[in-house]
This record gives sequence, C-alpha cells and structure tokens, in this order.
Amino acid sequence: MIFDILLIIAGVAMVLYGADRLTEGASALARRMNVPEIIIGLTIVAAGTSAPELFVSLVSALKGTPDMAIGNVVGSNTMNAMLIVGCAAMVAPMTISKSTVRKDIPFSVFASVLLVLLSLNSFLGRIDGILLLAGFASFMYYTLSQAKVGAAASVSEVKPVQPWLSAFFVLLGLALLVIGSNIFVDSASRVAYSLGISEGVVGLTIVAGGTSLPELATSVVAARKGQSAIAIGNVIGSNVFNILLILGLTATISPMQIQGVTMVDLSLMLGSVVLVWLFSRTKYTVERWEGAVLVIGYLVYLCWLLSNVV
Repeated sequence: MIFDILLIIAGVAMVLYGADRLTEGASALARRMNVPEIIIGLTIVAAGTSAPELFVSLVSALKGTPDMAIGNVVGSNTMNAMLIVGCAAMVAPMTISKSTVRKDIPFSVFASVLLVLLSLNSFLGRIDGILLLAGFASFMYYTLSQAKVGAAASVSEVKPVQPWLSAFFVLLGLALLVIGSNIFVDSASRVAYSLGISEGVVGLTIVAGGTSLPELATSVVAARKGQSAIAIGNVIGSNVFNILLILGLTATISPMQIQGVTMVDLSLMLGSVVLVWLFSRTKYTVERWEGAVLVIGYLVYLCWLLSNVV
C-alpha cells in the first residue's frame, strides 16, 4: 500500500505539471491563431482532459462493470461543476462572457437533462448511445462555427511563443495529464479495494476524482493565470464530452444497465451545472463566495454518499 501511495503522489505531480504546460501552450496557440480562448477550452483542452474518463469508461463497460463507467461520468461532471469551478473561483473570481452564459453553459445543461431522461429506465442502449453521439456532433458543429465568427475576438495577453513550442506544450501537457491520472486511478483503486470500499463508491468518488484531476489542475492553473475563459470552457466542454461523446461511444459499443448510480446522483449532476449557470448570470462572474458555496455543497454530497453507500 505504501508503494501505491507513492504512485498516487507521483500521479498528482504529473497532472499538475501537465496542466501548467497545457494551459500555457493552448493559450499561446489561441493568441497566435486569433481564436478566442473559450473555443480552445471547449475543444482542445476539454478533449484532452476528458481522455481519462473516455479510457476508464470504455474499459469498464467492455469488462462488464458498467456501474464504474456511468459512475465515473456522473461523478466527474458533478465534481467538475461544483468542486472544480468552486476551487477555480476561490483562486480568482471567474469572468464569464455573455456568449458563454447564453449559449455554451445551456448546452451543458441540455446534455445533463438528456442523460437524466435516457436513464429513467435504468438502461442505456445502442439507440441511446447514437442519440448522445448525434448531440455531440451538433455541439462540435456549433463550437467550430463560433470559432469562425469570433476569429477576430481578443484573448488574454501571453508571452510570445513559437508555434511548434506551443504545440509541443499542448501535447506534453495532454500526455502527462493522461499518464498521471491513470497512475492515480490505478493506485487509488487498489488502495480502496484493499480497504474494502465498494465498487459503486469507487466509481462515483475515487475514479471520478482521479479522472477529474486534469480538469481540476487545468482550471485552477488557468484561473490563477487570469485565463478564466479556458478554465470555464474546460469545465463546460469536459461535461459535454463526458456525457455526449464518452457515454455515447460506451453505450453504442456495449449497452449498459444502470444500477449503482441513483436518480439522486443524476439529479445532483444536473443541479450542479444549473447552479453554475445561475451564478454565472450574476454580473457574468463567479465570485469567491459562490465558489465556496459550490465546494461546500460538493463536500456535503461526498459525505452523504460515503455514509449511505459504503
């Protein structure tokens, strides 16, 4: 167990360093390509930080443990909206653009509502998966069309970086995020199982937390650097990727019976993104105290989950 604990620490260190490199590279690319940072956050950064969820969910479903796959996505999205946005806002108040509040966040709410509705019969089949993938295609089409519309938009100032170096930072950051989070998940899961914690709790907490480490690290680092557009775009994009792409692919490949994830978990996932939306509408800023409310809310849910499922 001591070796696993050391691996957990190493995984966290890799994730933090990777997040810093990814944020720096993505921001530099956005400035050089004259693309708004929110678009970079919604696409490149979100896709990269969602890679751990994709890997874990697909492998879990193929190995016949769908509770782990669905619990991973639901737990990750709840953590993204409450803990990650909360922590990022507590580091530095997050300024949200009107376009993000009016168009991008509602898409994340739509994806959450869609998942809740499809989960009412406690089953995600191939048709459900195809429907989710169709939603993802629509999201990507909309996001990329917005990139063309906002091509002349200004972005945060960053130090001039050569294009090849920016791309290298992005790739290095993504690689470290994926490798580091996988090391964390594997090691943390072994520690949890050795302590007798159930699979449902592992999926909703430890695995979800581990696969959300990239989002947490990337968003907090971006917020600290004053790049709140990347921070909020990363969270929104990751939530949409997790539901529409990851669960869409997983259900299409291997239909899943939902057992370990309850309507309470799904409702909180939906409620958390709605709460972020409401906070964002007030002066288009998520203040530090609002971030604290989100973090406290998540910790209360975590305590309730552990007390009821273990």
